[in-house]
Amino acid sequence: MSERIGEQGKSRSILIAGAGSVGLAAALELARRGFLPRIVDDGSGPTPMEESRALGVNARTLTLLSPSGVANHILAAAQPIERFRVRSDKKILIQLDTREVKGRFSAICALPQGSTERLLMEALSVYGISPEWQTAMIAEAMSDPRKPEVTLRRTDGTSETVRPDILIGADGAHSAVRKAIGADFPGEALEAYFYLADFRYAEPVDTHFGEISLFDPGMVGRLPVTADIIRYISTLENFESRIVHPAATAEKTWASQFRINFRHVEPMAKGNVFLAGDAAHIHSPAGARGMNLGIEDACWLAWLIAEGREQEYSALRIPAVKQVLKQTYGLTRLITMQNPLAVAARNFLAPLLLRFGPFRRQLLRGVSGYDTPKPPWIDWAE
Repeated sequence: MSERIGEQGKSRSILIAGAGSVGLAAALELARRGFLPRIVDDGSGPTPMEESRALGVNARTLTLLSPSGVANHILAAAQPIERFRVRSDKKILIQLDTREVKGRFSAICALPQGSTERLLMEALSVYGISPEWQTAMIAEAMSDPRKPEVTLRRTDGTSETVRPDILIGADGAHSAVRKAIGADFPGEALEAYFYLADFRYAEPVDTHFGEISLFDPGMVGRLPVTADIIRYISTLENFESRIVHPAATAEKTWASQFRINFRHVEPMAKGNVFLAGDAAHIHSPAGARGMNLGIEDACWLAWLIAEGREQEYSALRIPAVKQVLKQTYGLTRLITMQNPLAVAARNFLAPLLLRFGPFRRQLLRGVSGYDTPKPPWIDWAE
C-alpha cells in the first residue's frame, strides 16, 4: 500500500458536482481527512422531506458513516425494519428476520433521503463546508480529463471557470460530468412503470416491517417512511384500490411514478474525473441498494484520494456495482414475472430455498450490504 498523501497533496482542489446524499458523503469523508472540497448543486436545497425516493439505510452504510458520527444520528431518527416478507395471496413465500444479521448494526432501517441529506449537511458544516445551491455546473466535452475545466453558473447570472485538480460527478442519472468525459451509459429500461404513494395515518401503525404482496401479475410493496407514514410501491397503475390500510388515513403525502433502468458506466473514472452514485449506475429499488451503493462509492473514493490511490477507484468499484445490478435485476424480475408457469415455479421454490441456511444468509447479507468488499480503513467485525 502506498503512503498516505501528505499535506501538500491535501491542498489539491476538489470540486463535487451534486449535493445529494452521495456528493455530501464524498465531501464529508474528504473533509474528515483534511481536504476542503467544494460542492455545488443546481437545486435550491436538499431533497424535500415529502419527496424522498430513497428510504433504506443498510448496515454497510451505517458502518461507513460511523467515523463521522452520522450513523448514530441516522439510527436515532430512523425506523428499524425488523422483518421482511413476500406473500402471494395468503401464502407467505419469503419471511426474513433482519435481526439475524450479526454485527454492530441491524441489517436495514428506514429514513427518508431528505433526512439523511440534512444529517450529512449538518456534519459537513462542522468543517465549514456548505453546498453552493442554485449553482449549475456547465461542462463542455473535455479534451483532457486529466485537467478538468468546468463553468459554474448561478441563478443571478454570474459565472466562473473552475479548473479543479479532481472533479467528482455525483450529479445523478443525467450527469453533466459523465457526458462531458464522453462516457457511455449502456443498459436497458424495463417496459413497465412503477407507481408509489405515501400515506400518513391518523393513529399509530406498525412500521417495523416491509412486505411485498404478489398479485400475479403485479405487486404492491409496503415500506415504512416515518413513524406514521407508510410507502406503497407497485407495478399496477390502479394499485391504491388493492392497499389494505392498517388504520384510517390522514392524508396522501406524496405520489409519483417512474420507469426502472439498469445501466452502469465502465470505467467509472477518466483522468482526474470520477463518477459516483446514479451518475455511474442506476437500477431497481429492489433490495434498497441505490443510495447505499452510491454512498459506498463516495466513501471509497474519498479514502483512495487520501491514500493517493484514486486511479484504482474504478477497478475497485466496478465488481461491486456489477454484483448489485445483477442482484437487483434478479429480484425485480422475480417480483414482476407474469408467465403462469414461472409464477408457479417461483411460488413453489422460494419457500424451499429459504429453508437452506446458506441461501438465507446470502439474502440477508445482500439486505445489509455486507456482500460487497469491507472498507479496509474501518476495523470492525461484521
